[in-house]
Amino acid sequence: MPDSMRTFKGKAPKLGLNTYIDASAVMTGEISLGDESSIWPLVAARGDVNHISIGHRSNIQDGSVLHVSRATHDNPSGHPLIIGDDVTVGHKAMLHGCHIGDRVLVGMGAIILDGAVIHNDIIIGAGSLVPPGKILESGFLYIGSPIKQARSLTDKERAFLSISADNYVRLKDDYLAEISQ
Repeated sequence: MPDSMRTFKGKAPKLGLNTYIDASAVMTGEISLGDESSIWPLVAARGDVNHISIGHRSNIQDGSVLHVSRATHDNPSGHPLIIGDDVTVGHKAMLHGCHIGDRVLVGMGAIILDGAVIHNDIIIGAGSLVPPGKILESGFLYIGSPIKQARSLTDKERAFLSISADNYVRLKDDYLAEISQ
């Protein structure tokens, strides 16, 4: 197991097929990473007191922090971090114990807190704050701190959600090719 992947209490990260983890990223504990997904420089992901699940073809960009909340008397399941397929998480985002659907773009520096649910086909603007327990409906651009629904996504923006994931799959493949030389 690479130094950037660490076991905690007997649980180690599990990687899907054809994934890329930058050497400077740290992934600890119960984390699963889907096929064709990528973790970029200086990402910190701690699945120590709950689990993190990242879907297929998703990318977590530079400096992002992924974490979870432990089970408590008031919340027996705690808050795992669930990230769907074809998700792009921008640089320096912080995702904490939330659920993110498929084809979502999380803008740079956005913060999404415990219990928030981000449905499919959403763009979250850079620097936005999603408060605990907030639910975001599919098909919209959300911006602000705290976040507010700004408008419906255009057809071009909806298409871009998959294009962004495709771009990072190709970039990941380029990095993997460099490593194998």
